Amino acid sequence: MSEKTILVWFRNDLRIRDNEILLEAVRKADKVLPVYCFDPFYFRKNASGNSKTGSLRARFLLESVADLRKNLRNIGGELIIRIGNPASILPPLAEQYHVNEVYHHREVAHEETDISEQVETALWKIKLNLKHFIGHTLYHKEDLPFPIKDIPDSFAVFKKKVERDSNVRPCIGTPETINTPNIMDAGHLPTLQGLQLDEPVFDPRSNTLFAGGENAALNQLGQIFSNNNKANTYKNARSSSANEPSSKLSPWIALGCVSLRQVYWEVIKHQHSNPHHTNLLILDLLWRDYFRFMFKKHGQKFIAAKNNDEKNSLVAANQGELFERWKNGETGIPLIDAIMHELNATGYINNYSRQIAAGFLINDLKVDWTKGAAYFEEKLIDYSPASNWGNWAFIAGVNDAHESRYAIAAKPAIELETKNDFIDTWLPGAKTTDYQPF
Repeated sequence: MSEKTILVWFRNDLRIRDNEILLEAVRKADKVLPVYCFDPFYFRKNASGNSKTGSLRARFLLESVADLRKNLRNIGGELIIRIGNPASILPPLAEQYHVNEVYHHREVAHEETDISEQVETALWKIKLNLKHFIGHTLYHKEDLPFPIKDIPDSFAVFKKKVERDSNVRPCIGTPETINTPNIMDAGHLPTLQGLQLDEPVFDPRSNTLFAGGENAALNQLGQIFSNNNKANTYKNARSSSANEPSSKLSPWIALGCVSLRQVYWEVIKHQHSNPHHTNLLILDLLWRDYFRFMFKKHGQKFIAAKNNDEKNSLVAANQGELFERWKNGETGIPLIDAIMHELNATGYINNYSRQIAAGFLINDLKVDWTKGAAYFEEKLIDYSPASNWGNWAFIAGVNDAHESRYAIAAKPAIELETKNDFIDTWLPGAKTTDYQPF
């Protein structure tokens, strides 16, 4: 009897723990072929002439893929790394290693699903099946109390019904060993330069450094509830809402270095220590589920403008100039500029800051919200298509989420907080016109 080989196509699931496609492949196949593709599509130039994936986000991705390879090697496996279109790379690899089936986790945003369809079509030409798994949500689709087409558009209703009528599945096991074919050329991890990106410039005001990978994710998850870190775990980020916990897990969640179920069950384990903040962490996980399921239900319609004529009439005539000032932190509003300085320097800002910066761009500067969403896509190391575009569309009044994710104080921008490490030239009592950005 011939051996069965399954190719595991990693994308935004860069972990060996609680990873269904990896564990299922190990159980059902004699040999497993793990593959990761650096798709040039994600490093092409966007409308502003910058890379779709910025250098900080790319560096975090490179670290996460390197850590995945290390973890696979620790259990006897290997990770094949290639640069190119997965639809062109996977079929030849499948033929070379006599693969019987290809596994991957299903995505929901249109760019990711388009790539999956291209791969599926290419594999079908060589009579191979692309098997889809669901591994990016807290609640499994099959456990929801309603079919996808009937998911409530209101987050409050969605939350109430899911929490009442569904359960979060337990985490699955971690493979102890993995048997890969005899791999002749595993490939090298690309450099930032190889991806046509520059090295990020270190900013000494950056008080948080994110290292990509599953091991760093698990360390961060453990630190959240450690006794010596409780003061920092829920420390409000600069000028953030007192109700927002700052776990800073989102970069690892976005790349699947840790699963939502892992986070959830760790939170439940420590819920007694700080019920208020642990409940808010669970709320954040539910919002992630909500936006993914909304994309699954509505597709691009979830973030499509309802009336293009009305949309165009609301934007400023000089929105290009205003957008440049916003993204460079040159608006003259201390907190807005500090938020953008921090984003540009670190690739991370907390959710409250994102709401403020987005609301200011849309409501005060009257700039097309999609410009801001695309800029966040480039810069954020925790970029996730559904959450990023779903949140921006909500703030712009495009979709029907109905409830604000965070209660932002209704203050004029001029009155917002001015104490921030990233406001280095602001002097108390100075006028906004006196502010000089760095």
